Amino acid sequence: MLLHDTAIIYGRYLRQSLRSRFALLFGVLMPLLYLVFFGPLLTGLPLGGRGSSWQVLVPGLLLQLGLFGAMFAGFMIILENGQGVVERMRVTPVSRLALLLGRVLREATVFVFQAVLLVLAAVAMGLRAPLAGILIGFGFVALLTVSLSSLSYALAMKVRTPQEFGPLVNAVSMPSMLLSGLMLPMTLGPAWLDVLSHFMPFRYLVDAMRDAYVGAYTTDHMLYGVLVAVGFAAVAVTVGTRVFRTTGA
Repeated sequence: MLLHDTAIIYGRYLRQSLRSRFALLFGVLMPLLYLVFFGPLLTGLPLGGRGSSWQVLVPGLLLQLGLFGAMFAGFMIILENGQGVVERMRVTPVSRLALLLGRVLREATVFVFQAVLLVLAAVAMGLRAPLAGILIGFGFVALLTVSLSSLSYALAMKVRTPQEFGPLVNAVSMPSMLLSGLMLPMTLGPAWLDVLSHFMPFRYLVDAMRDAYVGAYTTDHMLYGVLVAVGFAAVAVTVGTRVFRTTGA
């Protein structure tokens, strides 16, 4: 029943996304602008890592796509609460876990699709990376999206208006981006900043993805990245499910 219920919820929200093609493509616009206008500035610069500047920049942009997109996913729940959609779902026998999983899997599908578009644009601009590394990167984007969208939905169930939700998300997303080394490796900064960044879980994901993009699949970065990504997803889905159950959504 869980799989059946999840498939129903997933299909419902995926159809909504497919009907809004403009929003689907607009979501990839900001990382694409970074790619076009910021990427060429890094060409040939020593960035302290293996591979080309594209192999450093593109993994960070992919995670940035998942980071900002998934964190704001909770706006949908706030809108549905206002329209009575959540209230109508409360009286159905659908699993509360399915109500969360269907939504977050839709988010993961959308952002992986956008990640594919971004990688294709990067390849056209000069990115060269092994196919296995690119596919591993998509896996990290999917796990990050599942994690952050679960927490975003959980937070959105606890607030009542977009005016409350937006500032809270912004207060988390910006430091997360700056301290994760999404744009440039944190090893380029002062030692204290590099040490501080290790307390940010996204740092381990971006380091692992950069290793994958140069074909290094058995490094410590890869091991830590996988462990953090899977563990973070498990904790986030658990928290999100508990909130959905206790609020009766």
